[in-house]
Amino acid sequence: MTLSEKISYIRGLADGLNLDESKDEVKVINAIIDLLDDMAFAVEDMEDLYDEMSEQLDAVDEDLASLEDDIYDDDCDCCDCFDDDCDCDCAYYEVTCAACGEQICVDEDTLLEGEIECPNCGELLEFDFSELCCDDDCDCGCCCDHADEDLMS
Repeated sequence: MTLSEKISYIRGLADGLNLDESKDEVKVINAIIDLLDDMAFAVEDMEDLYDEMSEQLDAVDEDLASLEDDIYDDDCDCCDCFDDDCDCDCAYYEVTCAACGEQICVDEDTLLEGEIECPNCGELLEFDFSELCCDDDCDCGCCCDHADEDLMS
C-alpha cells in the first residue's frame, strides 16, 4: 500500500465517523489529513525523480566503463604494433606493473618521459635508460641508435 493509499484510507475513516465539520477538533484533523496528503504526493514525486536519476546514473556508469575499456585496454589498438609486419611509425611497448602485474601498452614518448602511473593500481612506473648506452663517449643519457644495436645482440 502506497502512502497516498494509506492517506486515502485514513480520510475515509474520518469521513465515516460523520464528524461535525464545524467543531475545531474536526478542522484540525482534516487539516492534518490534507497535510499528510500533500506530503505523500511530495514523497512520490521525489521517488520518481530518484528513479529517473538512478537510471541516468546507471547509463553514465555504463558509458564510463566503456570508455575505461577503450582507454585502459590491455591490447594496443594501433594495427597490432607488436607485429613485425606493422607499417606504421608508432612504437608501442608492453610494460608490466611490478605492483599489480597488469600489462599496459605505452608509446615511446611515454617511455622517454621516464615515468607513468599504472592505470590499474596507481603505482608509479619509472623507466631508466641510462644503462642502455654502450658507448662511454655517448652523452645522450638515454637510449640511442647504438644502444638499440646492443639490445639486438
